[in-house]
Amino acid sequence: MKKRSVVWLVAIFVAIIVVSMFVIEPEYAYIPPESRIMNHDTTMIGSEATIDMWGVTIQQKDRNGIGQTIQGQQTLSAENGAVHVDEPFVELGRELFYEETFGNEVFLTDILGMLDGPLTVSNIMKAIFELRGGHTNNLQVELAYDITLGDRTYNKGEKIDTGFDVPKGAIAPLGMPITFSDGRLKAGVSCAACHATVDRDTGLVIEGAPNLNFNGGLLIALASNSAAYFTNTAVDEEKLRNFITENSQTIVTKDGKVASLPDPKVMEMAVDEMLVKWPKGNFDSTMDLKNNPAQIPDSFTLGDHPYGWNGFAAVGPFKGLSSLNNNVHAQNSDILAQSEQSDTLFEIDKEVFIGTILQNAANENYRYDPASNIKPSEFLAQVDDTPEVPGVNEMVKPPNFPKVSLFTPNGTVISSPGFRYGEQINALSAFQNSLVPPRNEGHASDTTIATGREVFTRAGCITCHSGATYTNHRVIPVGEVKTEPSRAKAFQDIPKLLDEALTYSPDEIVPLREDAKVLKVPTDHLDEEQLKLTLAQDHDGKGGYKVKGLIGLAYSPPYLHDGGVAVGPNEKEDVGIAGTLERGIDPDPYNSLKALLDKKLRQKVIEANKSNKDLHDVHVQGIGHEYWVDQNTRFTEEEQQALIQFLLSITDSSEEN
Repeated sequence: MKKRSVVWLVAIFVAIIVVSMFVIEPEYAYIPPESRIMNHDTTMIGSEATIDMWGVTIQQKDRNGIGQTIQGQQTLSAENGAVHVDEPFVELGRELFYEETFGNEVFLTDILGMLDGPLTVSNIMKAIFELRGGHTNNLQVELAYDITLGDRTYNKGEKIDTGFDVPKGAIAPLGMPITFSDGRLKAGVSCAACHATVDRDTGLVIEGAPNLNFNGGLLIALASNSAAYFTNTAVDEEKLRNFITENSQTIVTKDGKVASLPDPKVMEMAVDEMLVKWPKGNFDSTMDLKNNPAQIPDSFTLGDHPYGWNGFAAVGPFKGLSSLNNNVHAQNSDILAQSEQSDTLFEIDKEVFIGTILQNAANENYRYDPASNIKPSEFLAQVDDTPEVPGVNEMVKPPNFPKVSLFTPNGTVISSPGFRYGEQINALSAFQNSLVPPRNEGHASDTTIATGREVFTRAGCITCHSGATYTNHRVIPVGEVKTEPSRAKAFQDIPKLLDEALTYSPDEIVPLREDAKVLKVPTDHLDEEQLKLTLAQDHDGKGGYKVKGLIGLAYSPPYLHDGGVAVGPNEKEDVGIAGTLERGIDPDPYNSLKALLDKKLRQKVIEANKSNKDLHDVHVQGIGHEYWVDQNTRFTEEEQQALIQFLLSITDSSEEN
């Protein structure tokens, strides 16, 4: 009887949507009220009006007036790059954090087909209704039909782990705005899908905490055209040629030659097989033709610059944080945005690149037919609302497009019509910089914390993890930190297109006028050797990884950039990714930090990861960062425990270590 009731509730909900679609284009995105947020503290950002001038924060009350010079700019005005930050601006950033997709529902739904596979809207809603107003940090959804991905068949009716977080009373997953437009239900993804989570015990939302079990690889693999995400797997130009069969169709390339597109069915199977190997909580955000997802990072960003695993976001507003936010939305949720650089970066002809992505698009309106006798780029221009900009998201071409820069290594700037240029990514930066994780109280005495702080210094952790946010803001060579190396080389081809960092004035309105003011983004503060590491142009070409800040470790296990250091509540049995997330067990922050510091326990983690072929194939190991604090380095068990408790207690940057 209960099951029948749920079915009726789903039917009623769908009926309401169907009726309303003929009257309005409904939109829904959950934004938690203050009473449903676990973060009680915020930084001082937004409480007093400030100005961000290319990463330098200036209190309004401290201004010296017109003529004040900051990094070569003569006045603190928008036309010189100044971004005004106040409470309404931070609140705008919060709203965008939860509901802004920048139009990525077009790529995710119409092209990728996220809702056209066995993961359907009706089954997602059914799963939410079955919560009966409750909450979950891992919505389990029934599949609508059988599907084989790699070497596993998922059966109709089987419940899969999505990693979707659903707060109490919400009728859609956190960070998954639902809209109805162009005659279709569409789902987009906002920042909150990956960078906020629902606390399993209280049901409260933790803003800025990574979604540690988000099953991104499986969710994309279930899409009807997951091959559209091939650049974030190990499908390169050579493999594309290998996917050509007698079923392949031909197109005319950029230079007028004839080329074959890969067989969509063969390619789909190959890409699916790679995607399903991504561990939960990991996502491959680099279009480097390598299948090497990294752990989803937290958004406790204040003072944790430069941003990104390799420190690539180091220039522009908010010390590079806006550059990072731009890269997420102007690239990761719209692969088509890289079409103008595909020849140089991927050695894939632009027309082959677009045709490969669109030939099996979920929505027939976006599905390219090679028999149409027009080029894929011409077809895309016909169906795209903004054909003057590559991709289907809401973007603007910076002044030096199609070249890239240290501010826009992806090539474009995300910005919606009606907003000021870059206003949204800057507001997101201001909001993220205001986030402080919940206090991890009651787990250790003040004496234990003090002992842990002393061990932290004596063990040498403070050498790299120094200052208010426990980072020295440096990029460490792979050969020194010894963590999994593949991702450190993700930007090694960027110098082929690298140009001067140019942008537009932040007071320009989108769409931009023809004579919009062009500004130079300051880069003089960058260290040349550090930049070489970021771009993998160092002496051995291996690159490096940025020293991560330690704010909020209690809310961000597992650890290291590949997320490989994972231990569950049972230290003896729940070891490695295979022993935790792959078994539906959340990594325990205390035990996972112990594995980061204890050589014997880490070795068990590494061996457990090695025994799983899928983890090997996606470069998840948990190796490196060999800075042990255990009995072999003459620390007692009590000192090790105190250090872990100290690390778990770090939740704000108000006091420097």
